[in-house]
Amino acid sequence: MARWSGRKAACAPAVPGHLQAELVSPCALATHPLRFLGGKMAEEKKGFFRRLKDGLFKTHQTLVGKIDQIVAGKRKIDDDLLAELEETLITSDIGVQTAQLLLDHVTQKVRRKELEDADLLKKTLQEQMYQILLPQEKPIPLGSARPFVIMVVGVNGTGKTTTIGKMAQKFAADGKSVLMAAADTFRAAAIEQLEIWGQRAGCEVIRQKSGSDPSAVVFDALKAAQSRNTQVVLVDTAGRLHTKINLMEELKKVRRIMERELPGAPHEVLLVLDATTGQNAISQAKMFTKTVGVTGLVLSKLDGTAKGGILLAISNELKIPIRYIGIGEKIDDLREFNARDFVDALF
Repeated sequence: MARWSGRKAACAPAVPGHLQAELVSPCALATHPLRFLGGKMAEEKKGFFRRLKDGLFKTHQTLVGKIDQIVAGKRKIDDDLLAELEETLITSDIGVQTAQLLLDHVTQKVRRKELEDADLLKKTLQEQMYQILLPQEKPIPLGSARPFVIMVVGVNGTGKTTTIGKMAQKFAADGKSVLMAAADTFRAAAIEQLEIWGQRAGCEVIRQKSGSDPSAVVFDALKAAQSRNTQVVLVDTAGRLHTKINLMEELKKVRRIMERELPGAPHEVLLVLDATTGQNAISQAKMFTKTVGVTGLVLSKLDGTAKGGILLAISNELKIPIRYIGIGEKIDDLREFNARDFVDALF
């Protein structure tokens, strides 16, 4: 039988910590509530943008910094400059295919004499990168399904369990009832970690002992969610090496159990990728998509790498929606992906 941890009922709406901590004049809040809330949201956005910019600093140095060196002291865009730009783009983690797309765009504008000033080269590249990323700026479409089941997959070390915990807190703060399933039964630490997140968010965690059948945990979690009319179910899965076929088959089995017990589930298959792995992230995404049908991505650890350009390669080559990006350990460091913010912070 499954064991339940956390509260006996699905989690209640949580009050965001920043609203608990800040003292506001009742008179001011009563007189100008929208002004206060709007100002608070603007400050939070500025704060996150600063952290995003800091987090992308290494990527900025390896990509944008080199472009700065190429155009430094040059007024015109000539063949030599384009050759240097080609080498810089191809050797970065944006991938050969995406690098060629950007270079072709610049070359065409030069030939049409729409781009002649070297100082405008960066702005042109920035805007084209935004156009590549924008189509994948899509949050998770929480529909009318209840429970809405999100199956989270990824290899070891990507920050998968931490991402699930942060998502649970965010959903709870938005007033949604949340239940988590600890289906990574191959790693005892993952179960314990998820229980800690469940306590933080005030959410129920369905678990069994380490080494149990992951499918059994998922079965119990879906039954519990249905009986409690829970809105969101987050399913943690083992951090499997994507090259081990037998382990990938286990993920297929977990998915089949979801489909059998709740037609339409999982409603989202979320793959967590470690941005520090660079091009290897693309091969992981292809394998997981083939195995379990990935519908959305999370790019974690963008703050610790110079390979943040991989986001462009993934957007251009895989065309899979990017749901979240992670730039740190704090709850607020997991945010819904915004293409304009990302590109502006990068440059």
